[in-house]
Amino acid sequence: MDAFNQLMNGFAIALTPVNLMWCLVGTTLGTAIGVLPGLGPALTIALLLPITFKVDPTAAFILFAGIYYGAMYGGSTTSILLNTPGESASIVTSMEGNKMARNGRAGAALATAAIGSFVAGTLGTLGLTFLAPVVVEWALKFGPADYFSLMILAFVTVSAVLGSSAVRGLMALFFGIWLGLIGIDLQTGQARFTFGLTELLDGINVIVVAVGLFAVGETLYMASRAHTGQDEITPLKGSLMMTKTEWKRSIGPWLRGTLFGFPIGAMPAGGAEIPTFLSYYTEKKLTKYPEEFGTVGAIEGVAGPEAANNASAAGVLVPMLTLGLPTSATSAIMLSAFQSYGINPGPLLLTSQANLVWGLIASLFIGNVMLLVLNLPLIGLWVKMLRIPAPQLYAGILVFATIGTYGITQSPIDLLMLYLIGGVGYFMRRYDFPTAPVIIGMILGPLAEQNFRQAMTISAGDYTVFFTRPLSLTILILAALALTGPKLYALATRRA
Repeated sequence: MDAFNQLMNGFAIALTPVNLMWCLVGTTLGTAIGVLPGLGPALTIALLLPITFKVDPTAAFILFAGIYYGAMYGGSTTSILLNTPGESASIVTSMEGNKMARNGRAGAALATAAIGSFVAGTLGTLGLTFLAPVVVEWALKFGPADYFSLMILAFVTVSAVLGSSAVRGLMALFFGIWLGLIGIDLQTGQARFTFGLTELLDGINVIVVAVGLFAVGETLYMASRAHTGQDEITPLKGSLMMTKTEWKRSIGPWLRGTLFGFPIGAMPAGGAEIPTFLSYYTEKKLTKYPEEFGTVGAIEGVAGPEAANNASAAGVLVPMLTLGLPTSATSAIMLSAFQSYGINPGPLLLTSQANLVWGLIASLFIGNVMLLVLNLPLIGLWVKMLRIPAPQLYAGILVFATIGTYGITQSPIDLLMLYLIGGVGYFMRRYDFPTAPVIIGMILGPLAEQNFRQAMTISAGDYTVFFTRPLSLTILILAALALTGPKLYALATRRA
């Protein structure tokens, strides 16, 4: 009941004219970004991080959440009509959605994607509403040793498990931790990794790193991929209204996709890619129309993964708000925005910043309704956006990144750092190094160090404190299983 009362208070905050305006801007911008191939919510939020120095925190996070949800919606349009996923989580949607579009059923594919996203997003946000206070009660039992172990688990899952290469993921993570440790050590007062430069004594602004990696680096990478010819956009044919049979075939996948997406998104090893694939293969097993998969396109193969995709977006916010643990690139950048306001997400956030958190959660419900209204009637506009010339698009992103970063401190050093890190980001994308672990390492690295030192102080330097506390030991065992489990499973499979 307390969560319900808090949610009602959140609606009172989110329904103010100013916050409604920011929600509409976020959902519209997010949808537009999701439609454009190669761009995504992480890049967009990184690009807009400098506004945190001018805008009220509640309004800023309503904007960012609208972008996040909107990009999840918009990515389906590109996947279905262009067979080019705008987001990695939309890869599965393109497998059946584009085949439906090529067979004159683009309208039905877009409709089931939009309605499924609405259903799953709403149910996922309900899950966030009532699960977050439960997680907070559990998290309040954590000590410094437990928090340190939890961050080790997050480091392992985000860098070594979810990427294509554990070595590359861990290298990116350690690079991020090193960036986070640059500056004055708060405990000893000694300068670390500053190379004698006074400009680095305060450390590197995480916003500069986020914009450099996700805006400059990603843009340079996309611009460097010479495109020989124009992608073929499948014409939008047929009605956007679903038939009675298509409704019947979609309802089950929507619900099952939500059950995959929200719990997996809420895990420290969460994300949207795993639940979308699980949903797709589940629907492929359960369908009464197996002959449509991979041929003319099965509507279940669009409905389920899109629901899983959007439910996971709500799930990812659970560990970020309640534990301060980002499990995706987008949540890591949103966490850096919290830090820009001097706010540290964690168990106390729901009480210390109740208006912000519950206003944000309420805005997710409102944004879901806005997205349903925006997506289907304006589908013609989103299709036209696919024709924006790439050179103008990338040039615009670089201009906004430069102006926004310079506007933070008016420091030429920050601009130099922006493009140096952007160059690093380009080579990371070029050689398949994941960029999300860099931001996660930069944010969580100093916090892990702080909790490690506190645990050592409390235990009088006894390292066994991490193994004698049951909760800490359990988390470390999970981290070890996450790191070694896939290798052992692959070895066992080869021997079998």
